[in-house]
Amino acid sequence: MNYLTVENISRSYGELTLFSNISFGINKDQRIALIAKNGSGKTSILNIMAGLDEPETGQIIKRKGIRISFLPQEPDLRPNLTIEETIFDSENEVLQVIARYEKALQNTEDQESYQKAFDAMERFRAWDFETLYKQILFKLNLTDLQQKVETLSGGQKRRLALANALINRPDLLILDEPTNHLDLEMIEWLEDFFKKGKITLFMVTHDRYFLERVCNEILELDNNTLYGYKGNYSYYLEKREARMEREAVEQHKNRILFRKELDWMRRQPKARTTKSKSRIDDFHKIKSLAHQRRNEHQVQLELNMERLGSKIVELHNLGKSYGEQIILNKFDYSFTKGERVGIIGKNGTGKSTFLNVLTENESVDIGKIVVGDTIKFGYYTQKGIPVKQGQKVIEVIREFGDYIPLKKGKQISAQQLLERFLFDRKKQYDFVEKLSGGERKRLYLCTVLIQNPNFLILDEPTNDLDIVTLNVLENFLLDFPGCLIVVSHDRYFMDKIVDHLFVFKGDGVIEDFPGNYSDYQAYEASKVEEERQFKSGIKTEKKQWKEKDDSPKLTYSEQKELKQLENSIQQLEEQKKKLQQKFTEEGLSGESIDQLSIALGELETELDQKTERWFELSAIQEN
Repeated sequence: MNYLTVENISRSYGELTLFSNISFGINKDQRIALIAKNGSGKTSILNIMAGLDEPETGQIIKRKGIRISFLPQEPDLRPNLTIEETIFDSENEVLQVIARYEKALQNTEDQESYQKAFDAMERFRAWDFETLYKQILFKLNLTDLQQKVETLSGGQKRRLALANALINRPDLLILDEPTNHLDLEMIEWLEDFFKKGKITLFMVTHDRYFLERVCNEILELDNNTLYGYKGNYSYYLEKREARMEREAVEQHKNRILFRKELDWMRRQPKARTTKSKSRIDDFHKIKSLAHQRRNEHQVQLELNMERLGSKIVELHNLGKSYGEQIILNKFDYSFTKGERVGIIGKNGTGKSTFLNVLTENESVDIGKIVVGDTIKFGYYTQKGIPVKQGQKVIEVIREFGDYIPLKKGKQISAQQLLERFLFDRKKQYDFVEKLSGGERKRLYLCTVLIQNPNFLILDEPTNDLDIVTLNVLENFLLDFPGCLIVVSHDRYFMDKIVDHLFVFKGDGVIEDFPGNYSDYQAYEASKVEEERQFKSGIKTEKKQWKEKDDSPKLTYSEQKELKQLENSIQQLEEQKKKLQQKFTEEGLSGESIDQLSIALGELETELDQKTERWFELSAIQEN
């Protein structure tokens, strides 16, 4: 069943064409991701699909009666409403029923209104829906339903907009970077929510694990051509590589044919026949194909890093709190050369505050920070580059000088440096405020790295960067010889870059974990499993038997045996208790104790044998 069709849409800004004549369709139960480089117009495509913008050419065809929810990067919420009022400010009929019921609960004296509201809840089966929306708000850490939107942080507003989109249960959900401003626990919950629910999705995201685990189709916009891949991220990478190889072969063939036809053109007399005119037309087409070039430039990162001395950074007995909220509690740590630390934890546990304290942008309540003489911090913050009205891209870099020093005494101009960061000469004279979100982040990254830090701190560096730029940044960081601290919700990025983690647990507790994020996730899962096994007792053993035994269903005699075993085990357990109680009786002779011990031993042996057989049969029964 087709939900939405995009037909030949185009968008340009002045002379810059973002995309032209793009077409695709979205069918029920598809979970599609759109991948493209920053500045290719991904957000513009989403805005057009959501009806917030109009294409210059083409049209969007939507199925009649379809409900669409859209999560933009910058949600537009009414500031005077509370969180709860924002949720109920919807055309969703079930939500309106719940809102009337919640209102009726506040005025129980009006029995007639209450009964009508109660009946409506029954009629629309809204009880489960109410439970669902409260669960979504809880999972996204939006628990104070009476808090005003105007008092929320940017991340909270975005999570509220996400909750709104999910709660409305649309037929089609369009998402622009849904994992931004979510902590790792929230992202994993959202993954699970999408995998279990039958939700049709169209999204833009740079989160490669999210792409791998949620999407079943990927669209790639590359050099104004749209390519479709019927699979997840791993499948996309495999097939894209194959496509690139095919295109390279075709390009080689076109160039050979072009040289052949060019030789023919040079040998032709001025007088043309009808046949030669046709061949001349074909020649121009071949020439166009032969001279096609892929825009495959990648960010080139290079540093003239200051040498690290023996002393890096030492943290002694650090304490920091905001009122009753404890961020750091007697925290001690000494960084070593080349250390690569990832920082994870729920939102609000103090990750960004810790970075500000480390770079002395915030003071501590107690303790001392000792920074080595050779240390030069490079701090990439979540705030990004400060945009000055009327400032051009080239002017941002020239604030650091017209020429930038590189390795081995080399230097390059500000223009050349920007070209290395994929800003061509024309783009360098664009106004910063006109750049896309990803382009601004790339420019900001450039301003941090050209200061040649040897202790690099990156706070959510992956937000809004395209996958190509992320791969280049990862490769650069793998070769970076200085110290590195990364705060990121991008699990793929963290797994590739860091050696160990600072896990912010809240209330000033920071755990130093020796591994990357996937290692930590596996460790936490094993702890949960151990706890479950401890609580479940016999049920755990049954599961273990089930794993070992591949037998089919129980026969009639085995079913009968299983029931008899249950009764026998219960009787043996009672006999065991009685025997154990006899040991406490006064005046027992040595001979009596020996007899009791032998009897107890025989009983326990029989009990173990029957229990083991019971496990085996129970596992077969559950298969």
